Amino acid sequence: MKFVLEVTVDENASAQERAAELGRILRYWGGNLHHYALEPGDGSPVYDSRYKEVGVWRLADD
Repeated sequence: MKFVLEVTVDENASAQERAAELGRILRYWGGNLHHYALEPGDGSPVYDSRYKEVGVWRLADD
């Protein structure tokens, strides 16, 4: 099984802002994984701190 996280970052943001937003996304979504069965096919949209959809995570077969 493979965990896939795809996130589009704001190219106009500074490197520091992008790193901070990605860190927040990883902490938040990583902390929520216990709410899922974590079986192939599971996944969810990923939102940034402004509640804008910026990507998705999903579990896929290898």
